[in-house]
Amino acid sequence: MRSKHTARSATELLRSLHKGETTAEAAVKEALERAHTHADLNAFIGIYAEEALEQARKIDLSRQQGERQGLLAGLPICVKDNIDVKGWFTTGATPSLAGLIAQRTASVIDRLHGAGAIVIGKTNLHELAFGITNTNFGGAYTSTCNPHDPLRITGGSSGGTAAAVAAGIVSAGLGTDTSGSIRIPASLCGIAGLRPSVGNGGEQRRYPCDGVLPISHTNDTIGPMAVSVADLALLDAAICGGKVAEPVPLSQVRLGLPKPFWEALDPEVETVCHALCNRLKEQGVTLVEVDLPGMRGLLEKISAPVVLHEPIADIPAYLAQNGYGEITLANIAEKIVNPDVQAAFDLILRDALGEAYKAAVSIYRPQLCSLYERVFNDARLDALLFPTTPAPAIEAIDDAFGMMDIPNVGTVKVFDTYIRNTDPGANAGLPGLTIPIGATEHGLPVGIELDGPVGSDRRLLGIGLSLEAILAWRGNVVPAA
Repeated sequence: MRSKHTARSATELLRSLHKGETTAEAAVKEALERAHTHADLNAFIGIYAEEALEQARKIDLSRQQGERQGLLAGLPICVKDNIDVKGWFTTGATPSLAGLIAQRTASVIDRLHGAGAIVIGKTNLHELAFGITNTNFGGAYTSTCNPHDPLRITGGSSGGTAAAVAAGIVSAGLGTDTSGSIRIPASLCGIAGLRPSVGNGGEQRRYPCDGVLPISHTNDTIGPMAVSVADLALLDAAICGGKVAEPVPLSQVRLGLPKPFWEALDPEVETVCHALCNRLKEQGVTLVEVDLPGMRGLLEKISAPVVLHEPIADIPAYLAQNGYGEITLANIAEKIVNPDVQAAFDLILRDALGEAYKAAVSIYRPQLCSLYERVFNDARLDALLFPTTPAPAIEAIDDAFGMMDIPNVGTVKVFDTYIRNTDPGANAGLPGLTIPIGATEHGLPVGIELDGPVGSDRRLLGIGLSLEAILAWRGNVVPAA
């Protein structure tokens, strides 16, 4: 395991930029140097140094001329390589899309650009965002390494952004989350991550989701990943407008501990998370044990049918919008490298769950949303609190659908284990915030998640800010240069 030092947060860097202690150009150059130093992590698929430096110089000149600066002016960030930046490649870490050049920029990126953020490059991901380990086999897209232990997984599918932030290359970046793809790697790499509200996918959706190589229009969302919750709050404000979220007094907070999410945990994860619960009670937080009766049964009828049917229409529509309508799902499937992704596409091409999909979205997903709403209302909860992942990062494996051992639990499925706590809230459209709260004996990060009612994102961030303030441990540790 590598030696570590503390990463600089976006909040700290922006303060230095505002005071004139550094410049945007210097900040970008430092980020590019760190990307080069930590190239062995395979966090990036493409780096756009000249474009980033040019934007930095423009911001510095604007600042020198006394012009009003955006909230994130001069902040280097990274973007997962399934999110479009016009003129840049969007590969999805899959061979068939290696030459796809985006014809537009995603609205979320436009808003961050407008706030002065500087994208230095596109980050690695589990092929086509269809996985939770961020291991890729063969071809140009290699596996991303966890900065806390390069032999271990980052989690996925937004593992490249998680590694880049955890390694201190940049302070913040963007990922996407369909079933846990922001929160899983954020937790396993020891950073903060937000899956914003999706709700009904219409007026309840917090962030626009155009310009993204999709999996599921029902579940997909872009979200920020960063060193701290304070950094997430800045990015969220830049994307949504309005004021930055402020801390919520913990004595006013009521959190539910959902029983199904606290079962079959790695003993060290359980210890760290229970210690946090004790600390929260000392701070005046009300903790209430709750159940979600029938949740797992509903989830079995929703999750797979949604993510294995919606790509049939969603991916071709995205390709057509970018002028690549000649690329078919069959073309993509022919060149898929990862066995787990190939297995998923075999089901997609056969539309094996097409019939189940109709009931999933018309009957069972509304029932799941109603179940969550009742639990929040009946117990008067601000949010649910639970371990983001039941286990810390495992050593890299050849098969994301393989097995893993959890002490005192037994042999369990890798995919099902890591997605177990993040998938339910995603299928209900809830906002989910993961925060690093400690580490195992071997220094592997442990994260805690807060899932709130649809539309409660700012309060969720406010609770996270207060929770972060009482933590003695900081997950934002990075390999020394």
